[in-house]
Amino acid sequence: MLCSKGLSLCAVVFLSCSVAGFSVLLSQTPLTTLQGTQGGVIVYGVVDGASTPAMAMAHMLRNLQRQYGDKPHIGRVFRLRGSNSDAVIFTVTNHLHGNQLIAGMLIASRTGPQQVEAAQVSDAAAHFRSTVNPLLKQLFGVWHPDAAAEPEGKASAGHETLPGMRQVRLADDTAAISLPAGWSVDAKSGGGTALVRGPQGEAVMMNSAYAGQDPRAPSFQQQMRFGARTLLFVVVYPSDVDLARSFADLLQRIRATRQLRPAPLRLDRVAPLGQSQGQCVKATGQVDGDGAGMKEMMTLLCRDRPNQNGVYTITVSQYQLPLGATDLQRATAEAIMASFQLNEPVLRARMAADSARVQAILRAHEQMLLGFVQQQIAHTRQIGADVMERARAADIEHERQHRNWRQGEEDIPRYGQGFSNYILEQSVVQYNGPDGAVAHATMWNNFAEQLVKLDPSRFEYVPTPNYWAGTDFVP
Repeated sequence: MLCSKGLSLCAVVFLSCSVAGFSVLLSQTPLTTLQGTQGGVIVYGVVDGASTPAMAMAHMLRNLQRQYGDKPHIGRVFRLRGSNSDAVIFTVTNHLHGNQLIAGMLIASRTGPQQVEAAQVSDAAAHFRSTVNPLLKQLFGVWHPDAAAEPEGKASAGHETLPGMRQVRLADDTAAISLPAGWSVDAKSGGGTALVRGPQGEAVMMNSAYAGQDPRAPSFQQQMRFGARTLLFVVVYPSDVDLARSFADLLQRIRATRQLRPAPLRLDRVAPLGQSQGQCVKATGQVDGDGAGMKEMMTLLCRDRPNQNGVYTITVSQYQLPLGATDLQRATAEAIMASFQLNEPVLRARMAADSARVQAILRAHEQMLLGFVQQQIAHTRQIGADVMERARAADIEHERQHRNWRQGEEDIPRYGQGFSNYILEQSVVQYNGPDGAVAHATMWNNFAEQLVKLDPSRFEYVPTPNYWAGTDFVP
């Protein structure tokens, strides 16, 4: 049989079987179906006519396709402890009932000559992360195809299988993730994002979120016109590009926001994920993310729809494995990713607290900015007042200089007239009338002397500086 040449070829058999079909399986004895105690469905039993685990899984996949009207998407096949229990993770869309995305796992085990039993545990994809372990525990409590497939066992390669995973909560309690023995949570995990590492260089990163900004948004373009700078960790990228075609470029842009150099990247396949309508893609290939050499990579990248300002969220989940990784390592990484579960109440509370802190910082910044603006306004007003004061002082000084100039211009003919009066023996006499009237007159010295002596209260000599322009001299 083809599957005897290696587990990695079984997936090809599953796909070909789902297309070609096996007529011998059409008369299948009904399988046992149970409802999960915490949600989900369990199906198990002998698969009639199946002589290999591949044929049994092919039958189960055909049943899923008939049940939901959609061809299941499967991951890599991995072997549970021993040689009789193989397993694979699958997703399928329920086109017949609301297009709900279903996730699950198939297990097949040879139980005798030409006899294979299979089991299926599944639930809505949104719940499968939290129900998979209870479903498996319930399944292995009633289904015992082979002692080598016990739920708490370990694989022959020394790795813990998915049934033996333990749930670990992040230090800030914002999420939980199930890990096999030897795996640990990185101290950087928190805030709804988890980074876990395996014993042989494996790494799984879950739910790393980045803010996206559509550069075509009017508000963003206006900010750019006013010289605003793009904030650190904001990915400026159109919100409606084809994610499959733009995956490599977008991944490098995300690295750039973290001030990381472009990573060597080789993509084998990038395709839309399920019924995400192009908002999520799954990429496989190789990447050198830390400069330590290429590693096998599987990445889930999603984006939500932008708000009125063109702002949206990009989330990235990824596993990296050493080159030459086994099917079991891939299946373990996928199972870890499937087990990730956000603690929504705690995360919302933390986000609210973070938002409150940000708002407080913004208010303090606003008050500081307002104080600075008021200070600048007062400074500007003082500068204006100083300028006006200097201008008024300049006007006064200019007027004084102009007055002195005019006085000087008048003094020339005034003193000239005084010298002329001296030569001609003339004097200027001022008359002070009883009604306050005042008059000047130029007369001969002897006549002036008689008037002043006759009535000094009414007549007096006028010195040259007090000559009236236009009366005593011609200006």
